Amino acid sequence: MQKKWLFMLLTIVMMIILIFIPFRTALVFYEGQTDKQQAYLIIDSGDYFGITFTHSIHLTDVVEKYLITDDNKIMQYEMVYEEYGIGMPNDAMGDEEFEYIDGKYHIKNMTNEFDYLNIRNGEKVSNHRLSWGDSDNRTDVHTVPFNDYFSPGDWYKLKVKQISLFELLKGVNIHE
Repeated sequence: MQKKWLFMLLTIVMMIILIFIPFRTALVFYEGQTDKQQAYLIIDSGDYFGITFTHSIHLTDVVEKYLITDDNKIMQYEMVYEEYGIGMPNDAMGDEEFEYIDGKYHIKNMTNEFDYLNIRNGEKVSNHRLSWGDSDNRTDVHTVPFNDYFSPGDWYKLKVKQISLFELLKGVNIHE
């Protein structure tokens, strides 16, 4: 009888431990500068994601493209936009390539690495979109509006993190 109780107790302890052990990689959206998890997107090392926003002055789309590195950092590898002007680069730096393709400016071969990104969901022009998809071809397969998950004007901190089952249950899973 004592062995049965011990086995049950060990089983319960193991289940509780497993709930809190990080096992999935995710792009986690934290509210402002807090640790309050708002949402997450399951993602793996080498995966691609993009953030598209409408420039508040030009009112044209700007696309920032990112990869998840092996050490769970966010690396910007490309930027695509339609208009020069406030806040937009007018040339490539270092080993980057600047190209004009189909009416859009592309800065390619970027290697900007970040531990996290601070993103504000536009307030007056609230048209941010999150995309992810085929990592091999770096093409969008899924796109969702930020407004489906976040309030216009709010700030978010994006960070790649290993999350546990408990954290999966706390946040909203971004999916199409």
